[in-house]
Amino acid sequence: MVPRKYDPHIHHRRSIRLKSYDYNQAGAYFITICVQNRECLLGQIAHQTLHLSEYGEIVRQVWNHLPYHFDNLDIDAAVIMPNHFHGILLLTSSLYIDTIAQPFYQQKTLLGKTIAYFKYQTTKLINHTRDSIGARFWQRNYYEHIIRGEQSLTLLRKYILENPFRWDVDVLHPNNPSKW
Repeated sequence: MVPRKYDPHIHHRRSIRLKSYDYNQAGAYFITICVQNRECLLGQIAHQTLHLSEYGEIVRQVWNHLPYHFDNLDIDAAVIMPNHFHGILLLTSSLYIDTIAQPFYQQKTLLGKTIAYFKYQTTKLINHTRDSIGARFWQRNYYEHIIRGEQSLTLLRKYILENPFRWDVDVLHPNNPSKW
């Protein structure tokens, strides 16, 4: 099979971020990151109990360390599933934005920097552990949802806490025919 030449009309990745939203401002964000090809490498769920693999433990450790790397960031509820990760990030203060340089929607945001750091660190450590330096571990991009109120935050915390109990019907379960 001959690789197709890059065509920006076909291969352009459309951003799922809100163009009018400043991701540098303080707020809460629900994120989901999937393992490449949705392989179940982070652990397994047996009898609705999550058992992390060595790689899942690395993800947990890096997640817990994020507030030590970023001054204006706190972590909230999180769950490591066999082939994906859900977490809530709390940006505790807004970043200064130089409006002369670029509009905020063209800048690398604290949320984006945090996810990039998280994915880079976990991939580096996991690939070192499995002796596969340079291999992709996570799928490109990530899903994020801006949490706009206490009720939404409460519901998402509950969703995260209960996620292992719904694994058999999860859209990210490898045996589930529906895909998102």
